Amino acid sequence: MSRLLPLFPLDVVLFPGARLPLHIFESRYRALLADVLAGDSRFGLVAPAPDGEAPPEGALGCVARVEAHQPLADGRANIVAAGERRFVVRRYAEGDSTPYLIGLVEEFDDEEGSGDLPGDTLDMLRRLAERCRAALGELTGLDDASPWPDDAGEFTFRVAAVMPWEAHQARRLLAVRSAAQRADLLLRVLPQIVPELELRASVHARAPTNGKSHQPADLGDPIG
Repeated sequence: MSRLLPLFPLDVVLFPGARLPLHIFESRYRALLADVLAGDSRFGLVAPAPDGEAPPEGALGCVARVEAHQPLADGRANIVAAGERRFVVRRYAEGDSTPYLIGLVEEFDDEEGSGDLPGDTLDMLRRLAERCRAALGELTGLDDASPWPDDAGEFTFRVAAVMPWEAHQARRLLAVRSAAQRADLLLRVLPQIVPELELRASVHARAPTNGKSHQPADLGDPIG
């Protein structure tokens, strides 16, 4: 499905089914927020170009729906964006007068028949993801006890949203159009990082006032 969508270039990744808090402060994105709230509350979160220009045609992103909105006194706002379908930017709207980008995007889903996962794969992935979530909860103070989705495609994206990815790694997983392939990639990465996160969480629990902040684990480039 193709549609015109206001675009917000940002070097973070939103996965389908995940939620992302955002602080809106630039004037052009205040305008974007005002316009999407007056419409269907949807915009596109897409990776910025390295040179700061508009993301190139073919850039990958995710439709974001404004689920919660907290306006602030000075015109800034805090929002929570919920991830929906993924998309590819095909071209930009011509002659548009808005201060933000509007792109013609093509939304896509997983390939048909790619969502069947063996039960033992799901169980192993769920156990590792739960350990990862618990360790990160200890490190960040942000507990999440929400149930995992039953659908394999949604489940793999939810697991991916828990993990402390670098943005370029998360973007590669976002592009994968097979739940089975995403599960395989996650099962290659999680056993590498979960023990380290649990060790750090254990140290953090024993020394809660050590002043150290949580930093994303160095995952190397496991899905390159």
